[in-house]
Amino acid sequence: MQSTPDPITILVVDDEKGIRDGSKRIISRMGCHTLTAKNGEAGLDIIGRTEVAIVLLDLKMPGIDGMEVLKRIQAMDRDILVIVITGFATVETAIEAMKRGAYDFIPKPFEPDQLRIVVNRAREKIRFKQEKVKLEAERRRTLADLGTEKSRIHTIIDSLPNGIVVTNADGEVVLMNPAFCRLLDLAAETATGAKISSYIPDEGLCRLIGEISGGGHVDFDDIPTYEFSVGEDRFLMARGRPVLSERNACLGAVVTVIDITNMKVLDRLKSEFVAKVSHELRSPLSTIHEQLALVLNDLVGQLSESEEHLLSRAKEKTQGLISTIGDLLDLSRIESGTTGQEPKPVQLVDLLSNIIDFLGTRAITRGQTLTLDRPADPLPTIKADPLALESIFGNLITNAINYTQNGGAIAVKADITGMNLCVRVIDNGFGIETRYLDKIFDRFFRVKNDKTRFITGTGLGLPIVKGLVEALDGRIGVESFPDKGTTFTVLLPVD
Repeated sequence: MQSTPDPITILVVDDEKGIRDGSKRIISRMGCHTLTAKNGEAGLDIIGRTEVAIVLLDLKMPGIDGMEVLKRIQAMDRDILVIVITGFATVETAIEAMKRGAYDFIPKPFEPDQLRIVVNRAREKIRFKQEKVKLEAERRRTLADLGTEKSRIHTIIDSLPNGIVVTNADGEVVLMNPAFCRLLDLAAETATGAKISSYIPDEGLCRLIGEISGGGHVDFDDIPTYEFSVGEDRFLMARGRPVLSERNACLGAVVTVIDITNMKVLDRLKSEFVAKVSHELRSPLSTIHEQLALVLNDLVGQLSESEEHLLSRAKEKTQGLISTIGDLLDLSRIESGTTGQEPKPVQLVDLLSNIIDFLGTRAITRGQTLTLDRPADPLPTIKADPLALESIFGNLITNAINYTQNGGAIAVKADITGMNLCVRVIDNGFGIETRYLDKIFDRFFRVKNDKTRFITGTGLGLPIVKGLVEALDGRIGVESFPDKGTTFTVLLPVD
């Protein structure tokens, strides 16, 4: 007869009082001890003083945000399951939290039944973990029958809600649970023993699992998660870990597979919403902008200085809104995979030269020098969308001009590095503090200080650049020092 588990303590960390109080009422009725905290600092304080099993964690809070709280909980090396609470606008952050070790997520607003399901799932995981610990203790104490113990472990693995597949050092499947078969649309009676490629249709994931099984990723920290699709409307995420012997030899791999379809659907709905609203707003704003321009032109000399200033500011602000909407539409296209034209061979130096010629006038008006450092030997062509390349380097060079003082210098250098074309946009401008370098590619983030507060912008240029570079299978990096300048480096694979 199965014993009733001791009541566990669940902590709800959310800056909304309604969410905290409502969650506490629901969870308390489930037989759990419930604590609440209104921000990340208070939540970490409670965790430091109390044995907490499950944390319901809001990602967007003032002060310490949810991602930082998650990081600190993991650093405590305690078996705490974190369920992130995410709003409509933070789906991407929820996915990132899952990749960083969060157990599950729940979108707000949520129904009581949704909360019960997620909490019960976490409680079951804790119960299975406790049961596994008990079985291990029994093995050490009594050297019980190995066959019985193996059967019990199989029962635990078979009961897990996530898919589990285990391979040997040759990449052959030795164990898989029913959840894995269900997620991969395999028959329940599918036999083990074949290569992993016989069970998973995605070549990239099979290659990664083969590398882990063969000992290519002994360091746990460098193993990436892998997302793939099964059919048109189902998306899965896999996380693999090597199985090591007492002498640190790799014996195979354990791979967990979870269903992230709901998160992908929410992400798609968000993009569609942004695109639809942007389309609806752009037309009337363009009309307003044109009418303001017409009024200013027709009433030249008839307006007072204050009236002309107000109309000019209104025209400037509508143009800024139109620019923001254009950037949002660009981001929506990038997320949907429709980044622009069909790829075609491009001579990158010629494209950079045209961009510099176009932007050179702006640099000259600020007393700046804008130069292109051409390589000694011709660079190979790159197969890409020319408009995407123009957007990438146009944004980077424009930023360099805007964030460099009058009389400063901007240099664009193109070269070949291994199998990649390397372009560096270098300036000796205001620079960026180290604490901001990991945030500059976030949407709407702008560095504001005494030198940059009067520079207009949407905070969407660098996110667009990063999205386009990644769509071209490239990489972008940044190096910067305050008052010394900034260097953006873009690597693009040669065709």
